[in-house]
Amino acid sequence: MASSVIDFLLSRASAPIHELKEPAPSEAELRTILTAASRVPDHGRLVPWRFIIYRGEARHRVGELLAELAERREGPLGEGRRQQELTRFARAPMVIGVVSCPKDSPKIPQWEMLLSGGMAAHSLALAANALGYGTNLITNWYSDVPEGRAILGLEPHERVVGFVHVGSYAGTPLERPRPDLAGLVSDYSGPKDS
Repeated sequence: MASSVIDFLLSRASAPIHELKEPAPSEAELRTILTAASRVPDHGRLVPWRFIIYRGEARHRVGELLAELAERREGPLGEGRRQQELTRFARAPMVIGVVSCPKDSPKIPQWEMLLSGGMAAHSLALAANALGYGTNLITNWYSDVPEGRAILGLEPHERVVGFVHVGSYAGTPLERPRPDLAGLVSDYSGPKDS
């Protein structure tokens, strides 16, 4: 079994969002995906993240609101640019937002809470992949502006970890160059000079 898990991890790749099709995960599969995503390191058991599911008509409504926001920020949008915003959340049959919702803690730094959310997002994508679905995790411009986060259902103190687009995928993800470990790995050799 260990070999098949390693093979699975070594072959992880993102599917193109526009190629993610129906069906999306069932309710039972979604529960499994979210349960797996919740089993991540979480110092202090603070649960500093949550999930928002965008599916059905809600995906199109988000697109309408994002197009309106983009137009307020940029001025009149060309048809191609407007269509880009209208379809942001409608390209895949399901989008799962992973939201960082940090808690007050005298012991645990905010960056640890954000990292826990990042691990939840990655575990979510891996769980969906393990059930046979394609995934792609993105953020985009609307994640970085208060008005965009409000449209997407976040509270003012919350931040986007990522939006995991999920759907059935019949293709084979293109392999891209991966980091060369030689430049990333070293043995500890003592403190660095200040």
